[in-house]
Amino acid sequence: MPQRTLLFVLFDGVQSLDVTGPLEVFNGAETHTPGSYRIRTASLEGGPVRTSSGLTLVPDAALGEVPDPHTLLVPGGQGTRSSDPLLTEWLRTHGPRARRLVSVCTGAILLAEAGLLDGRRVTTHWAYCDKLARDHPAVEVDPNPIYVRDGHISTSAGVTSGIDLALALVEEDLGRQAALVIARHLVVFLRRPGNQAQFSAQLAAQTAQRDPLREVQQWITEHPAGDLTVEALAARASLSPRHFARAFQAETGMSPGRFVDRVRLEHARRLLEDTGDGIEEVSRASGYGTPEAMRRAFVRAFGTAPAEYRRRFRPASAH
Repeated sequence: MPQRTLLFVLFDGVQSLDVTGPLEVFNGAETHTPGSYRIRTASLEGGPVRTSSGLTLVPDAALGEVPDPHTLLVPGGQGTRSSDPLLTEWLRTHGPRARRLVSVCTGAILLAEAGLLDGRRVTTHWAYCDKLARDHPAVEVDPNPIYVRDGHISTSAGVTSGIDLALALVEEDLGRQAALVIARHLVVFLRRPGNQAQFSAQLAAQTAQRDPLREVQQWITEHPAGDLTVEALAARASLSPRHFARAFQAETGMSPGRFVDRVRLEHARRLLEDTGDGIEEVSRASGYGTPEAMRRAFVRAFGTAPAEYRRRFRPASAH
């Protein structure tokens, strides 16, 4: 098996977790399968860089001193908001020479500025998707997934999604079992598929301002198999169904039905990954009623049926 060289690009204002998260994944892979990766870090001049949180990182070398890598990884952070023209030029020259080009969070902005994402489908942190699309109209920006792989170019959303993408790359290189071993070692709760939304239901929906609506949100999360019709939820909030639906939409940014759909999908996904419960049992516990209803929801959200989802994303030790 050939050794793959990985180069992490460092710069002032980089997000520390964008660097250290994927780096720990690949270092874990090297520990698991010695000789699989050679990891290097480099800044423009080879000097230390200060991360956005104040942590100082000392690179291995200057960018001009390292050979072209197999995988070039560009993290994000506040430093991408006013990038160094010399760094942009280095990426423009050396980016096309990498076998695999990867960005974490707003690192996609640096790749786009170097002209490396034109004609590609990409993602970045949800807060910067509009900016990326506006500043680089030749780039197809998808704000929803936690990571996107388009040919040899892979881009991920905010911070921790870089770990998910790194695990996916390790799985490609070394196999599924190696990636799952590393995920367990790092105590990563879930190895998420790339097309999973950046937001969970609770994060995607704003927290309602009024106590009755907040309590309904919490009740939905804790009782996905309960009666979650608008009428039942409205009664719990002591509102008419029409008033409840309007207020919920206004205060959370999504309809009650959409919030319920997301909660049930996440609950079913967790049960499939973390338990040995049968498909019919999972569908009932998640409020779908029938396996067929759950299957339709999974195909819409993930492009795969529940049984296949479990096969792909449940740790081997749990089988």
